[in-house]
Amino acid sequence: MRILILTHAFNSLTQRIWLELTEAGNEVAVEFDVNDAATRRAVDRVRPDLLLAPFLKRAIPADIWRALPCFVVHPGPPGDKGPSALDRAVQEGAPEWGVTVLQAVTEMDAGPVWAHCRFLMRAATKSSLYRREVTEAAVAAVAEALERFERRLGPALPDNGPEPMRPVLPQADRAIDWERMTTAEVLARIRAADGMPGVRDVIEGHEVWLHDAHPAQAAGTPGALIGRGDEAVLRATADGAVWIGQLRVTLPGEDRRLKLPAAEALRLLGLPLPPRVDLPGAPSLVETERHGDIALIRFPFHNGAMNLGRCRALEAAIRAATAGDARAILLTGGAEFWSNGIDLATIEASDSPAEASMALIEAIDDVCLALLEARDKWVVSLMRGNAGAGGVFMALAADEVLARDGVVLNPHYKNMGNLYGSEYWTYLLPRRLGHEGARALMETRLPLSARGALKLGLIDGLVEAGPEAAEAGALERMQARLTDPGFGQDLATKQARRDADEAEKPLARYRAEELERMRLNFFGFDTSYHVARYNFITKVPKSRTPNYLARSARCA
Repeated sequence: MRILILTHAFNSLTQRIWLELTEAGNEVAVEFDVNDAATRRAVDRVRPDLLLAPFLKRAIPADIWRALPCFVVHPGPPGDKGPSALDRAVQEGAPEWGVTVLQAVTEMDAGPVWAHCRFLMRAATKSSLYRREVTEAAVAAVAEALERFERRLGPALPDNGPEPMRPVLPQADRAIDWERMTTAEVLARIRAADGMPGVRDVIEGHEVWLHDAHPAQAAGTPGALIGRGDEAVLRATADGAVWIGQLRVTLPGEDRRLKLPAAEALRLLGLPLPPRVDLPGAPSLVETERHGDIALIRFPFHNGAMNLGRCRALEAAIRAATAGDARAILLTGGAEFWSNGIDLATIEASDSPAEASMALIEAIDDVCLALLEARDKWVVSLMRGNAGAGGVFMALAADEVLARDGVVLNPHYKNMGNLYGSEYWTYLLPRRLGHEGARALMETRLPLSARGALKLGLIDGLVEAGPEAAEAGALERMQARLTDPGFGQDLATKQARRDADEAEKPLARYRAEELERMRLNFFGFDTSYHVARYNFITKVPKSRTPNYLARSARCA
């Protein structure tokens, strides 16, 4: 079919649906919902069989949905209506939830239901549920809706029920009463607002927005900050405490509101940090485990962003595993993200974003170098969650690269102000795709599915399981490799190839050449990177569909 995707942004759900539809053989165009006139022009240009809206913040113009079937993906089960559907489900503790594909009509979320898919709720943040359960349910529901449409079966339900529209969940209903609310109640509220908008609160007279909460076994005066960990701060509730990993704050004397690691945010606000405490179950930057001859390293960085502390902790874990007696190293990132490269928020908050960018690129390069120098270990990267920019190329520094089926990769840098990129990509990518293949991939700027990455040769295998089961599957795969009679030869071949590559062109030269180009991005006359970073971090909306997307994802 010829399908027009209308979306507020090319977010993870929209990317996944675009990939699924494109790989299924449909002609798919993408248009950002900038204004009604732009939407009308896109419809006239594409002449689609239907319009699909996976992520909107405005109503579709009436003249469009009256003339063209318009399917809206709603993150709620049949009968649910309103813009805070998933927020309410998390805050109210719904045991199950769902996704509905309904047809646009005069009343929002009230039209015929073409398909729906339910799922059990996890004790997780709204963002986590959106990236995992909601996305998988949306993919299934969209596929069913399009099949019904193509086969002319009509809607599965005549309408979305008589229930009234529920309005946006206001901050008044999200507010936390620290003296009276239990840890469970506080967690529910912060988790329901995770991502956006966060829970508005006050710390020492400063307005803050709370994100990334985890339960803690501690006690203190309710509402008081009673400790800190690697990045999170510990705040007492009526019956215990919660770790708060991220705070969105307005920097003193500025208009920028940035989401930062909580301890760093307090420091920038000029507030005293509570004492460091070590508690069982505290959020950790890097987690290491030993499974027989395999050293397992997880790094569940918030949003997959790698700041200086996270890079140093990950490098140290890799170096320690390399120095130990394990025969193999398995890196699995986090359940939500593998890695999205350098942390743009901490760069934006620094006194010198150019200097901070350079320091951070050097730090993530050190992580890649630690992987490349693990000569006597078999190193495997398992991307359990989505990956982007330098995070993808960091994964390629392993000997074997696996990805969970359903993961979306963005293996390019140029969308962030035409960055050149580092992480030894000029060495790692051509050895997998060849020089022409590497050049073509870096020029596309488009997402790639795990299946597409396997077909291209970017990765070596798929793991068809959820994030937790995928890790167990990768361990089994590695254990089988270690007992294979050919493992010793595989390791010897790896070492010989690295020696030959080093003799032809040292890693130090690849790094120096990449960093020379990156220095121009950071310190040169072209400020595109700094503008793009600012717009991304402060969520400046797009004024039009990006050229790379308009060119590459438009129907002929």
